[in-house]
Amino acid sequence: MRGLLSKLRVLGFNISLDGYGAGPNQDLDNPIGVGGRGLQPGDDGRGRTDIEDRFVAKAGTIGAWIMGRNMFGPIRGPWPDHNWRGWWGENPPFHTQVFVLTHHGRPQIPMEGGTTFNFITDGIESALKKAREAAGGKDILLGGGVATIREYIRAGLVDEMHLAIKPILLGSGEHLLWHKSD
Repeated sequence: MRGLLSKLRVLGFNISLDGYGAGPNQDLDNPIGVGGRGLQPGDDGRGRTDIEDRFVAKAGTIGAWIMGRNMFGPIRGPWPDHNWRGWWGENPPFHTQVFVLTHHGRPQIPMEGGTTFNFITDGIESALKKAREAAGGKDILLGGGVATIREYIRAGLVDEMHLAIKPILLGSGEHLLWHKSD
């Protein structure tokens, strides 16, 4: 039965030689954490690259995205207001439904180019179910961040992963394959 479902894919996710997908202390000035920009050659200052955009565009089979709240933005805890609309400006590169995992709900955000951010508060399986419905048989891209990908891996829900290992050492931050509590 699994072959009939959309695949959950991780494509072109960058990690350091020591396995970190983000440096420590993410904020507006360091969207991928301190030192994390080294994971993204050609970074446009908003945490994405032209290379990433081309890779995803070539995938062509993506019908929906799932991401964690850290990938959506640097705001922690309850939303202070609804002014933050993501790192990408008014026309994000996704051009489809994006399901953002969070503990703090907020209204859906429709954007230019067909991107709509949906905030999911009831867990990874619910987000995957909603993404599958939105994808209409196409695959779902699990964009990150690190903790979100790790959670889906541990649940056995990732069908395919493509990792790009960058020749840098971060030494700390968010490790893709293990967590401090392991």
